[in-house]
Amino acid sequence: MVPSSKQSVMGYMGFHLISRILVLVFCVKISFSGDTLYPNQSLRDGDVLLSKNETFALGFFTPNNSSNRRYVGVWYKKVNEKNVVWVANRENPINNTSGVLSIDQHGNLLLCDVSRSTLVWHANVSSKSSHIQLLDSGNLVLVEENSSLYVWQSFDYPTDTMLCGMKIGLDRKTGQNWFLTSWRSGDDPGQGDYMYKLDVKGSPQFFLYKGSTKLWRTSPWPWPLPILSQGNSVRYSCVFSNNQDGILSSCTLDDSSIALKVVVQDFGSFTAYMSTGRENRWNSIWSSPSDICDEYRHCGAYSICVPSGAIQFECSCLPGFKPKSPRDWHLRDGSGGCVRAQNISLCGNGEGFLKVAPMKLPDTSLAGATKFVNSLECREQCLRNCSCTAYATALGDGKENVCLMWFGELLDIRPVPAEWGIDLFVRVDSITLAKNAKKYKDFLSKKELLVISFSIDGALLTLFLVVVYIRLIRRKKLKANLQKHKLLLRSSNENSNATGSQENGVPFYDFTTIIAATNNFTSTNKLGHGGFGSVYKGQLPSGVEIAVKRLSKDSGQGSEEFKNEVMLMAQLQHKNLVKLLGYCIEKDEKILVYEYLSNKSLDNFIFDAKRKLELNWRKHYEILVGIAKGLVYLHQDSRLKIIHRDLKASNILLDNKLNPKISDFGIAKICDGEHSQANTRKIVGTYGYMSPEYVIFGKFSTKSDVFSFGVLLLEIISGKRNNVDYQNHPSLNLIGFAWELWKQDKALEVIDCSLEEPGFSYEALRCIQVGLLCVQESAENRPAMSEVILMLGNNTSLPSPKKPAFVLRRSFSNLDKMMNRLGEQCSGGEVSITIIEAR
Repeated sequence: MVPSSKQSVMGYMGFHLISRILVLVFCVKISFSGDTLYPNQSLRDGDVLLSKNETFALGFFTPNNSSNRRYVGVWYKKVNEKNVVWVANRENPINNTSGVLSIDQHGNLLLCDVSRSTLVWHANVSSKSSHIQLLDSGNLVLVEENSSLYVWQSFDYPTDTMLCGMKIGLDRKTGQNWFLTSWRSGDDPGQGDYMYKLDVKGSPQFFLYKGSTKLWRTSPWPWPLPILSQGNSVRYSCVFSNNQDGILSSCTLDDSSIALKVVVQDFGSFTAYMSTGRENRWNSIWSSPSDICDEYRHCGAYSICVPSGAIQFECSCLPGFKPKSPRDWHLRDGSGGCVRAQNISLCGNGEGFLKVAPMKLPDTSLAGATKFVNSLECREQCLRNCSCTAYATALGDGKENVCLMWFGELLDIRPVPAEWGIDLFVRVDSITLAKNAKKYKDFLSKKELLVISFSIDGALLTLFLVVVYIRLIRRKKLKANLQKHKLLLRSSNENSNATGSQENGVPFYDFTTIIAATNNFTSTNKLGHGGFGSVYKGQLPSGVEIAVKRLSKDSGQGSEEFKNEVMLMAQLQHKNLVKLLGYCIEKDEKILVYEYLSNKSLDNFIFDAKRKLELNWRKHYEILVGIAKGLVYLHQDSRLKIIHRDLKASNILLDNKLNPKISDFGIAKICDGEHSQANTRKIVGTYGYMSPEYVIFGKFSTKSDVFSFGVLLLEIISGKRNNVDYQNHPSLNLIGFAWELWKQDKALEVIDCSLEEPGFSYEALRCIQVGLLCVQESAENRPAMSEVILMLGNNTSLPSPKKPAFVLRRSFSNLDKMMNRLGEQCSGGEVSITIIEAR
């Protein structure tokens, strides 16, 4: 029976009335006094909740020049000027005085407009609370029932003001991000244009933004913000901390009788205010940006900005640099920055460092911080990396020595007081070093020079002997490493000469570059691991994302496999092969640098119940064809005939468009163009993918890869592993299972039911037939990969497959029962074979 329109209207009115009654029940309660609000009490417009020492107050307020908008907020009680430090409903004001703040039956904090029976704001807690309390720190907290834990606190939801004890930054464990946003205007506490927020790129630092534009920057971690004083007795400090828990900034104050706040103003200023017990008003003690040099990158790259008034230009270049545009510089426009004065390579050409101190350190977005033993070690690390443009050293918040190195432009540098600044060491060319040494020498008298000369002669002689000894030891180690490098290149070139000479063009990366790119192989950058070692995600100073394969010292894939992979990948270029970007041989480290592929390996998709749904039948088919094309290139189209020997789902990587790329050439072999088969005594690979002639006799050829491709093809279209998923079936592996179904004309039942779609039967059946042809027992009966491409793409008749290799069987009397169990996994009906190929 369909209700009448009158009944519908009455029902709606009834529901609306019940909603209003519920709001009134939960919001209109007994008034109270003190610093605590209990579930049977409410805070009405006109009531005030005071902290224990009456430092802070919570209540309703109206901003300046706003007569009819009411907000709930916290403000300093002891300062006459009612400057609000936190607002609950900053985006949703109440337009009358009927607001009520209370705790509902679930322990949640609610702000209601009683006159309209509407919920204006709520704290949204997950645990039941017993009461709300306003602390003397200005923090409004909901206390968990039967405990003293906070289930919610206003400090976790800051508005425009930072108080002592409040955290600004990032919680690594929960992902909570604390930042300040200005009011929209002096009479509107809504979210404004200005924001004070952490930037975690490189070494962490805080920025003042207008929208997405950077206006001003703090000093970077690990160096503290300045310790400031008011007179001789009042001292406070704001410090950074960076550890496993989070990256945070917080302020502390010596004297609890002093009021302190830091505010993001609606006109774009980040200002600290203080109020003492002697004065009942706020005093501004510092503000940023305070001058023209506080403007972010005002003088461009590689420059220093010094506030100098109207007469002298505030921008000057760092030592070893000159204005990029002298004309703009003359017109007092330094935004273009500076460039190196000498066109000399700064990589092993006698370059060094000049100290620029004391300075606000440059923008650390392209910098990395690592622990070190002393400043000399930090200098050596930077000098060894040709991309390092500067370094600085100091103590971190954990009192450990920290080395900060820059790998790009040096931006936003200005002088600061000595107690705030850190010595910055800028990389300069040999000519600039010599000029600065001469300037220093001119300051000294001949007598002083004579005294200094005799004083340091003995020390220099001792140092010289020590350096010679160290150099001999290092040269011996370096010689060993270079010998490995030369062997690597020689092997590559010798093999290249078989089909035409070509130099190995793969870049060599030093170990410090790899450490900086992977953040010292942090676990959060780890993509996976295997018997060979681990793979990490990284980013080069240029911004290019990379995958770093770090061979384990205990891995069976040692120097030979490493040399083999570099030698092969240096000469292979195909869209279906992973691209090698470089390598590293240093000390005991053997590292390969590949292009980074965001979708990782194929096995993450086809063997995962959820992710396999992202690939339809057409994408499965395209992946098969892409892998086949990659093998055709290896077997016949490249200058070298290469047998991969370890083709499997985990060695097929997918790019952002899900295009397949063959990877891991650690055990691949190069065959002479006149020979297609070879023998080995060392059987390496993955069982289930290796051909019978390879497993039993150690013979391998391009047909070994064809066998592996056949197994991989059956895995891709079935969504099942060859070795694992059929152990409880009559056929102990996927090959045998597919063969039995083929003989019974039920081959399409191999296909994963999630791939069934209109018109797919013909292609699917053809793929199964090609897969069975590839895994035949005799290598002579298997097609070449070029023939596989034709089979997959044409409509010609295919030969009938013979019995595959490795068909392990139990009794097949229960095959029908087993098929019934498998059929239950798919909700659709049976798929019929509409086109039958010759078998």
